[in-house]
Amino acid sequence: VQTTRHRILGILTEPGYQIVFSDTPGIIEPKYKLHQKMMQQVKSALEDADVAILMHDINQPIEDFEIISNSLKLKVPTILLLNKTDAVKDKNTIETTVKLFKERFPKWEVLAISARKQTNTDKILPLILKYLPEGFAFYPDDSISDRSERFFVGEMIREQIYALYEEEIPYHAAVLVQAFEEKTTLNVIKADIIVSRETQKMILLGKGGSMIKQL
Repeated sequence: VQTTRHRILGILTEPGYQIVFSDTPGIIEPKYKLHQKMMQQVKSALEDADVAILMHDINQPIEDFEIISNSLKLKVPTILLLNKTDAVKDKNTIETTVKLFKERFPKWEVLAISARKQTNTDKILPLILKYLPEGFAFYPDDSISDRSERFFVGEMIREQIYALYEEEIPYHAAVLVQAFEEKTTLNVIKADIIVSRETQKMILLGKGGSMIKQL
């Protein structure tokens, strides 16, 4: 939740097909203006989609997922990826859980995967292609996203905030890239990291600036 804040297009072009992936914010019950805006992006993406791909933590209850999925009112072919199978101790549990989800959502494709270990991830693309309609490519062959290089620089900094700090900081941090200068020997990046409170700023900096240096 809240790892993705914007709708981001990723474009995959191969001989014979082009897939435009629309990566949306995670689905949450909106409590703030930011959440409401994020959920509008989700609904907008689903209205445009030919195939919906939902991801759920296989270790979380099916009831949690049902509350969310019922609110989406999906009308397109749907692929449900049950992720984090590498964290399941009893492998029989995976089969039982997949069976349960298939019973609850009989029209959906249900696939158990581990993104971290890349278990069954090779089966995702053929499933998507199975349901995509034929048509012309929307983007040139060399396009990979609708976002700028500067945007991805900001996202890479935010990724490191997730990696280095406890849970509280990443959800309250925003990155603004002020300058991105390409020079002959190196790229110079100037960015502001904005947090909600003074205490979070102190955590971000660390003792003697140790954490910000690491970042």
